[in-house]
Amino acid sequence: MKNFIILFIFSFSFLSAYTQTNEQKAYEIGKEAVKLMDQGKVDESLTLLREAQQLDPNSFDYPYEMAYAYSLKGNYKESLKILKKIVKYKELSDRLYQMMGNCYDYLGDSKEAIKTYEKGLTKFPYSGCLYLELGNMQMADNNPEKALAYYEKGIEVEPSHSSNYYWASKLYCGSEDEVWGMIYGEIFMNLERNSKRTVEISKLLYDTYMREIKLVNDSSVSVSFSKNNVIDSHDFKLPFGVGVYEPVLLLSIASIRDFNMDSFSKIRSDFIDLYYKKNLEDNYPNVLFSYQKKVKDAGHIDAYNHWILMQGNIDSFADWQQANEDQWNSFVEWFSLNPIKLTSKNKFVRGQY
Repeated sequence: MKNFIILFIFSFSFLSAYTQTNEQKAYEIGKEAVKLMDQGKVDESLTLLREAQQLDPNSFDYPYEMAYAYSLKGNYKESLKILKKIVKYKELSDRLYQMMGNCYDYLGDSKEAIKTYEKGLTKFPYSGCLYLELGNMQMADNNPEKALAYYEKGIEVEPSHSSNYYWASKLYCGSEDEVWGMIYGEIFMNLERNSKRTVEISKLLYDTYMREIKLVNDSSVSVSFSKNNVIDSHDFKLPFGVGVYEPVLLLSIASIRDFNMDSFSKIRSDFIDLYYKKNLEDNYPNVLFSYQKKVKDAGHIDAYNHWILMQGNIDSFADWQQANEDQWNSFVEWFSLNPIKLTSKNKFVRGQY
């Protein structure tokens, strides 16, 4: 998956009135160029970007945007030609190496693409997008385990970059260690709340619940979200120190025997209560569970859980939303003002467990 992200950050030096005027003119022209590009008018955008570059020849932004425009046109050779020139600028971004590597890849030179991403990491070692691209290269070469290592490294170094969570969730939910996919997937949804990928991951999480929580008989339920580990409610011997997710999840199920969106919401709510009741956050801190508690304390956990799982059964969600309109609207308002906050010290990576 190749994602070009437009980098458009302008700065002003204010060295003199003349320079300031030219920079301001370039800035206004550049803004208009980006608007045209967003409208699909790439050639018109290129004309304005060239004009902006003439007014402010020392800026990294305008040639970068020109390279992006050429990549949109499929002219990767011209894009590379520009990128190779501006790679010497002092004002650089990891996105330049991402775009350059992508161009090589589109031109069929995967080896040079990988070398470019790796070179970028020597300059930007905390770049989530460059680890993402290295992971994507491994996926293209049918090496999912190596890809996962890159995606998780990207999560570690830049925890606010959503795409690494997306791919890690898909891979883990398709493996025998679904627990990590459940956590990564929900973090992804919080970072990227409204996209086609959000829809995909919502359904993936719901389907994984349905597949891995099984009714053994009228009095017994089993859960299995990790390799070689199936916990039965009649044979509950696994201590919390061995694994947190499955034991707490099993306790949260209690007497529930009908599994659907509403019951999953209750299970997830009870999970957070048990996790904190048993003080598991002391030995098993988890930024996602901490955020879920914040949602619950604010009174929005049922709406949040239905949002997380809504694509698993759209009709069921629509019925719930219609019956709880005020609750839903209150959650949406709160949710927009209270996003999950991920930092180098406040993050989740599988290695923590």
